[in-house]
Amino acid sequence: MLLSEYKHTLDTKGRMAMPAKLREELGKRFVIAKGLDGCLFVYNMEQWQLLNTKLANLPQLSRKTARDFTRVFLAGACEGECDKQGRVLIPPNLRRHASLEKEAIIIGVGNRAEIWDAQKWDEYSKNIAEDVNELAEQLADFGI
Repeated sequence: MLLSEYKHTLDTKGRMAMPAKLREELGKRFVIAKGLDGCLFVYNMEQWQLLNTKLANLPQLSRKTARDFTRVFLAGACEGECDKQGRVLIPPNLRRHASLEKEAIIIGVGNRAEIWDAQKWDEYSKNIAEDVNELAEQLADFGI
């Protein structure tokens, strides 16, 4: 399970160190995709295959939403692999999507990791902290 929060810096080539604990969980090869809320999603190959299967089973003929989401999500994704120093290259299109320039935060959120611009993560986490009690009450309706 992917957990915790890590702060790292991107170099001028767009490479970023992947925390050792996350590297173990992600495996040798993994997939980086455009995420929601302005971050990147990082999946190990097993989780990526599960998600890809769910996307492939969406009703492509009757729902424009499914087609649009699948196109944007899969077209922006790429396979990642850490180099000998434990760094992963984040392609320019994904860096633009997440506004990654220098400081990044990598968080583990269970079945995936997320990569955030450090400033965006600070703003997001401050805003969500104010609503955490309300969110917990809403999740109670789902049995959590």
